[in-house]
Amino acid sequence: MATNSSLKGKLATAGKNANQVQASSLPLKDLLGTPTMKKKFEELMNDRAPQYITSIINLYNSETSLQKCEPMSVVSSAMVAATLDLPVDKNLGYAWIVPYGNKAQFQLGYKGYIQLALRSAQYRYINVTPIHEGELIKWNPLTEEIEIDFEARASDAVIGYAAYFELLNGFRKTIYWTKEQVEKHRKKFSKSDFGWKNDWDAMAMKTVLKSLLSKWGILSIEMQKAVVEDNDEREIKDITSESQSGYNGAIEAEGVVAEDIPMDEPTPAEKQPESKEDELAKVAKEFDEGKL
Repeated sequence: MATNSSLKGKLATAGKNANQVQASSLPLKDLLGTPTMKKKFEELMNDRAPQYITSIINLYNSETSLQKCEPMSVVSSAMVAATLDLPVDKNLGYAWIVPYGNKAQFQLGYKGYIQLALRSAQYRYINVTPIHEGELIKWNPLTEEIEIDFEARASDAVIGYAAYFELLNGFRKTIYWTKEQVEKHRKKFSKSDFGWKNDWDAMAMKTVLKSLLSKWGILSIEMQKAVVEDNDEREIKDITSESQSGYNGAIEAEGVVAEDIPMDEPTPAEKQPESKEDELAKVAKEFDEGKL
């Protein structure tokens, strides 16, 4: 027979579970208005937290596809962007919150990659641009010699995308992808057409620039986090494995001595940041513990 104390315990547990369900099913605006969420964004954005929260709500209200996603996944994706100090305003193109079924996911824009690269203070030049019909004179993928005449444009039709960077120590890299190569890559790796449908050129430039930086660029701890979180493409698993096997901030290229490339020495505090899934689990746990 159940004792009086055990019955009280069960009732208390049932009441707690009811509160958990209620908290987990909050609409996005109410969820962002909870003390827990306000505190988290204040820790990340300081005085800019209210403005950032407002931008999340505006984005959510303007995208019907995001409104079909679980509010907690939208907030978690926004937290990743806030951690990187990147706006989620879709008109700026630094970072996106992309719907995948009923879940939202953080995705970095090509402008976000450039911004994070510039923050490392190791790049003299970095850019990515569409190449139009008539502009490409020559491209040698082995020597990476490229000749472009932007004055020779024959039409507005885009035939490919070129990305380039030069470090302060003089190391430079160029890559060029045809539009067909980008499309093949999209079909193979993209899990959603959301970004491609909204701005195909921006997604194509992001894809080419990401390929260049992840293989040849200097990746600060901040950019490593961005690359890992920006997991729209399955190939990121390779980058993750590299970073877990002694990777220290730069990807060594053939013919280039790693010591010749300046890099930030990781400190004990600069561990691999938590993934979006870990952050989501942490937030959910706080709800479970009734910390709202």
